[in-house]
Amino acid sequence: MENLMLRGIVVGPVQTNCYFLKNRETEELVLVDPGAEAERIIYAVEKLQGKPAAIFLTHGHYDHICAANELREHYKIPVYAAKAEEKLLSDTYSNLSADWSGVPYTVKADVYLSDKDVFTVSGFEVKMLLTPGHTPGSCCYWIEKEKVCLSGDTLFYGSCGRTDLPGGSMSQMRESLQSLLHILPEDTEIYPGHGEATDAAFEKRNNPYL
Repeated sequence: MENLMLRGIVVGPVQTNCYFLKNRETEELVLVDPGAEAERIIYAVEKLQGKPAAIFLTHGHYDHICAANELREHYKIPVYAAKAEEKLLSDTYSNLSADWSGVPYTVKADVYLSDKDVFTVSGFEVKMLLTPGHTPGSCCYWIEKEKVCLSGDTLFYGSCGRTDLPGGSMSQMRESLQSLLHILPEDTEIYPGHGEATDAAFEKRNNPYL
């Protein structure tokens, strides 16, 4: 990583990784998957001395979105998500918030992205890679120059996200994993929505779902 400082905290009952992507030069910062505990996330931003510029959602399940509205309002920043996830983000049954957390929660993104859209936030050029399987609009955010990919619940260390929830598909998941790891160079560091980080080289050689 050249200009990117990446940090993370674990939030909520499902132990979701919430990441902070800070540009060392501009001090602008992106929040990735703020799934819960908005006050803890605000405190972490203050400790990092970052200036929030955007929120990235890798998919719409409640454990990845349930502090997004509060943080958007607090910092007056836009929320980014895949266009293919718009319906799930607005459906409390499909996003599991009504049944699993007991608190119905929806998010309407400010910016909806299509597969392979390239955009610039906080001085970073980011490519969104659509990776359906866990949900119809699951996606990864690839910052090629910094050799970093945020994989959400698509790719885990030696594994992948579950596909038995509304909108899930194992056949799509396998196709997404093949496509993702074909695109990513082997020296790409991969930061998933749960658990420990990994890298493309390891997954290409060891992930049993490929």
